[in-house]
Amino acid sequence: MTGSVIEYSSDGGRARNDTGPPRPPNQDEPSTLPRPIRASPASRRSVQNGGALSVGLSQKTPARSFSHKPPMGSTDPAEYSSLGVREQTAELASYALKETRSRTFSSSSSGSSAVRQDSLAQDRTESLFGFEGNRERRESADKSRPEVIEETSEPVSPNDDPSNRSSGPGDSALSSMFRHKPNDGVEIKGDSTRTILGKVRDQSSHPAQSEESSRTDESTPLLGQARVVPRVYDLKDDGAVTDVEGQASSRKTRNRLQQTVTDCRTWMTARKHTLSNPKGWRFRMVWQRTIKDPISLLPCVFLGLLLNVLDALSYGMILFPLGESIFEDTGPDGISMFYISCIVSQLVYSGGGSIFKGAVGSEMIEVVPFFHKIAYTILSKTGTERPDVVLATTITAYAMSSVLTGVVFFILGAFKLGSLVSFFPRHILIGCIGGVGAFLLLTGLEISARLDSNLNYDLETAQHLFRKDTILLWTIPFALSVLLLVIKRFSSSSYVVPAFFVSVATIFYILVTAVSSLNIPNLRQDGWVFSKVEAGIPFYHFYTYYNFAIVDWKALGSTVPAMFALTFFGVLHVPINIPALGVVAQEDDVDLNRELVAHGVSNAVSGFAGSIQNYLVYVNSEMFISNGGNNRLAGFMLAAATGAVLVAGPAMIGYVPVMVVGSLVFYLGIALLEEALYDTWGKMNKFEYLTVLAIVLIMGAYDFVAGIFAGIVLACLSFVVQTSRKSAIRATYSGEVVESTVRRHPIQRHFLHEVGHQIYVTKLAGYLFFGSIVEVEKQSRALIDEDLFDKQPIRYLIFDLAHVNGVDFSAAEAFGRIERILGRRNVKMLVSGIEKESEVGKSMRNAGLWSEGSTVELFEDLNTALEWCENELLKAFYSHQDAVTSSGGESHESREVPTSGARRAAPIMTLPPPSLSSPRQRYLHQAASQTLDTQTHAVPPTRWSTYKQPLPLLLQTFQDLTDKNEDFWFRAIPFFTRKEYPAGRVLFERGDQPKAFYLLQTGMLRATYELPVGMYHESIVAGTTCGELPFFSTTLRTATVVADRDCVAWELDADSWAKMQRDWDEGARELLTVALRLTKERVDAVTSYVLTAAG
Repeated sequence: MTGSVIEYSSDGGRARNDTGPPRPPNQDEPSTLPRPIRASPASRRSVQNGGALSVGLSQKTPARSFSHKPPMGSTDPAEYSSLGVREQTAELASYALKETRSRTFSSSSSGSSAVRQDSLAQDRTESLFGFEGNRERRESADKSRPEVIEETSEPVSPNDDPSNRSSGPGDSALSSMFRHKPNDGVEIKGDSTRTILGKVRDQSSHPAQSEESSRTDESTPLLGQARVVPRVYDLKDDGAVTDVEGQASSRKTRNRLQQTVTDCRTWMTARKHTLSNPKGWRFRMVWQRTIKDPISLLPCVFLGLLLNVLDALSYGMILFPLGESIFEDTGPDGISMFYISCIVSQLVYSGGGSIFKGAVGSEMIEVVPFFHKIAYTILSKTGTERPDVVLATTITAYAMSSVLTGVVFFILGAFKLGSLVSFFPRHILIGCIGGVGAFLLLTGLEISARLDSNLNYDLETAQHLFRKDTILLWTIPFALSVLLLVIKRFSSSSYVVPAFFVSVATIFYILVTAVSSLNIPNLRQDGWVFSKVEAGIPFYHFYTYYNFAIVDWKALGSTVPAMFALTFFGVLHVPINIPALGVVAQEDDVDLNRELVAHGVSNAVSGFAGSIQNYLVYVNSEMFISNGGNNRLAGFMLAAATGAVLVAGPAMIGYVPVMVVGSLVFYLGIALLEEALYDTWGKMNKFEYLTVLAIVLIMGAYDFVAGIFAGIVLACLSFVVQTSRKSAIRATYSGEVVESTVRRHPIQRHFLHEVGHQIYVTKLAGYLFFGSIVEVEKQSRALIDEDLFDKQPIRYLIFDLAHVNGVDFSAAEAFGRIERILGRRNVKMLVSGIEKESEVGKSMRNAGLWSEGSTVELFEDLNTALEWCENELLKAFYSHQDAVTSSGGESHESREVPTSGARRAAPIMTLPPPSLSSPRQRYLHQAASQTLDTQTHAVPPTRWSTYKQPLPLLLQTFQDLTDKNEDFWFRAIPFFTRKEYPAGRVLFERGDQPKAFYLLQTGMLRATYELPVGMYHESIVAGTTCGELPFFSTTLRTATVVADRDCVAWELDADSWAKMQRDWDEGARELLTVALRLTKERVDAVTSYVLTAAG
């Protein structure tokens, strides 16, 4: 193969480096023998003596059972094996019409390019019948193809209007077009042309009219008529008007952050202008905006504030692991950090970052376990000797995790990558939610039972939980959470949860007030009320923990995996909450990427402010919006109210009942476990449910980060298992069922029907990877199994990859392994439906499938692959026919048309005795012999050569379709007219009125059908008919037919058909019957192929 990259098409087999157009066949030389058919490109690769398949395959077998290095496949583009297939089809069709007994096979015409032209005339026919002798390699230098003359369209004539009016600001093109009257116009200017849509008169250019319009009288309208000013709009290269909507023509588009900043600046400027001009104030508007509107929003603001306070008491307080002595006094600090995070997120969302005007943001309960993981990791690295180092490192890690989360959110939103999140398996997220639920149950137990350290699974902890002074501390909150769950079963109102916990706190203090023996100091000591915060501790006390000088950066670095796990878990929640809230708020323009940018800004700002992550909380936002908070002013008021609670200080913590916080944490934990384990029962398959259960157990009993990674691993394993169960084999067909769309001679159709089962088609679909390719390899092994192969031997196995959208390296390598497996039985492997430069084609090439020594054939589509296989079988048929004729005593001479610099092909050898052949070869022998015996005119009788055309053509074409002999059809000769069509000539187009019916004597036609499912092509070869159904049924043409090669056809036009019906009614009726039978055969063949290609 030469070093140049050659591309070619199966359309006519003409390569792009042809030295010239194909030479038309010489009609004056009927005795010229067909040219030898060259071997296909794959079989002409390096092959040693002893067999075309076995030796080439043994060279590719690796020395070890597993090779860690990929095979060094050729980096050159793969080449299709369809070169010359149509030429071979046309030549094989001509054999059925010739009485010459000696044949040698040729490839494309001498004018065609010879891509990989090294060939032997009898490679395949000898192999088909069991003879594999020494083979020669022929190489011909590629000729450079002629330069393509590109057709250049004439330049557009410039407009005669010399005026060049400039565009003015204001109206858009669409606005001007709609506003102007039919006699008005808009001038559109392009680079070289100017289109005048109408004529617009400028009133200023008509003094009389201007003067008249300046006069006023009693009938003059108060608002004068605006003058129509022509606009000039520049046209883009694609014809689009630059100023379509009258917007700024800035080429740089602003991102969401820049647009938000600009909108805020504009809003502030407008408000500043309004405040600085008191004369423009209106009392009613001032009253509405400053008094009435804020008062009307107070109920929803109070509800939002209540939710924030409850959340702060539940999971803001447990931001740090309170069971450790170092963190036991950090509850108020966690609440302050929670409030700051809420305020930052509220300002960002209400300030225009989110499309939801009533969005409410705060910390998520699901992230608390990750914070505890970070704290315990740092504690294990630094020890307990220096509490200040532990606190400084922990709070710095919290803030850094918030910044990291913000950066990830911002990148996803800014680069429009929000859709990537939806690719993550949902059952992994559900498992993580269940793990959080398990964590909250344990945390609720720690808070309620006032454990001195983290919950341990030992006897000492169990004894402590069931002591008389402890058991009521955690059983009452647990019972309250169960009671709340029962109430929620009967009422789905959003007010149930906040009202329940307010009622619990109210009843608690009523009991304290009513029972004289109960007092707050004793209740604090017994663990019923949180400890009182030391006096004088401000809300910003947590900032005193920040001291970068003493931060243990090594310990902080060890928390990075937990930070990423926290970020990853948070990213998964946003695509769930945002669309759900869009439905509730009836917001149709939800942009997930915009919301991700808003989350990125709020988290980054919160982290730089020394606080923690925040997210848009669906439940709080839904309650806030449904109670009148769908207003940005309400969001700002909620932020202000939360700030007031923050500034008030943590003193209120000393009066909060522990059972309120404990029952709330218990309730959240049970609800999340119910969502993960109970609600999904029966809705997931067993493997997915086991994955969820495994994540919950690992997170609850061992480690949160390990649970996430275990879930990812199980998800990958689940994907491989489930995908592998679905076979990549879309369908399988035998050559008896599916055939190419070539209209072949009756003799050839009969033979191909007999041997069609030796062609086997396997259609693959989807993404082929190491799991799904196993079934394909298993099926290929089964096809050559000894028992099955003896009963149904195959010769060609076609893998159609038209519906395959990707192939990984393991699957591509498996095809090479399949090739070696098939080579054991000399089964030829073909691949169709691949574009050479597609991802699938590159993957197959990189795996070495078309490297030197490979015998795999590559085709553009399934139809060409089937046509190639049929041609190979027909070559064997005609070689067998020649061998039988030669053994009968007639002369057998091998001749060929010389090609440029090519040597003569070796003569075709006779068949081996059937007893020495394989089952497959014996079947071919029997099918060929049976075809020659049963078909009366398999070889045209010698007397037919003396008949005048088109009589011989009629007899051969209508063979097996009519019982009339030459005496009957002799009367049809005057009605047909000989026509010659050069290559490229269009006989008729789709939708034309039918004017003639054709009998093709030489050459080949190409029919193209435009179906709703796509394009469909059909090859019409010599010895067949064309256009019979529309002609005899007087319907419109259904296809466009072009001469693929120089053709000679006999035409029956409409006038001749009418004359035949008048003068020879019997012949007309017989011809119509034959046409119907031909149509039935073609409909069956086309239907079979279309269904196969679509399936």
